[in-house]
Amino acid sequence: MGVRALPLFLVALLLCLSHSVFAIKFAIPASRYPPAKCIWNSAHPGALVIITANVGPGEGQRLDIEVVDSSEHKNVYLSKKDINGEKRFAITAHAEEDIGVCFRNYLDSSVPNDGKTRSRVIDLDVDIGADAVDYNAIANQESLSALETEMRKLEGIVKEIVDEMEYLKKREERFLATNMSTRRRVKNFAWFTIVSLIGLGVWQIFHLRAFFKRKYLID
Repeated sequence: MGVRALPLFLVALLLCLSHSVFAIKFAIPASRYPPAKCIWNSAHPGALVIITANVGPGEGQRLDIEVVDSSEHKNVYLSKKDINGEKRFAITAHAEEDIGVCFRNYLDSSVPNDGKTRSRVIDLDVDIGADAVDYNAIANQESLSALETEMRKLEGIVKEIVDEMEYLKKREERFLATNMSTRRRVKNFAWFTIVSLIGLGVWQIFHLRAFFKRKYLID
């Protein structure tokens, strides 16, 4: 391998190692009251999320999609009913929570209940962060060469790694602050318990002394 080809090889290797693929193909059964089937992926605040769903045919079935996060409020980013064919959706994450792509496959009331299991096949692809950027469109718009396009893609991946490191650093600082706060509270509670026990013991001594004096048991 030549010296000039070495940087290109390193760039290609880093791209292969850094590229994350969130693709899955599955069949979802239809019913009158179907439960939600959710696919979860982690995403940081401000991250671009591109969802591509290729829905197979299904007579007498209605497939709904909903994109939510795992927070306690269950924020809804997207809600679409009766999707068919290939659909592409784009959202931006707003919280430090996982993003869930949920599907419900409803069976139409006109379909007879003959005991047959009906389902639809879904080919789902979720791109997050740098993977969601269309670098081919950027290359065409800015007239970039193949190497410049790969460098732009590498720049996006490096920025995503830096953002990930910053997020982990902030989370570690938050955990450290929580740990220190918990230690202070435990320490304060321990001192409070000791002072309370000493005070209770002193009070019991004086109370018993006064009681025995009233009964003329001690001078």
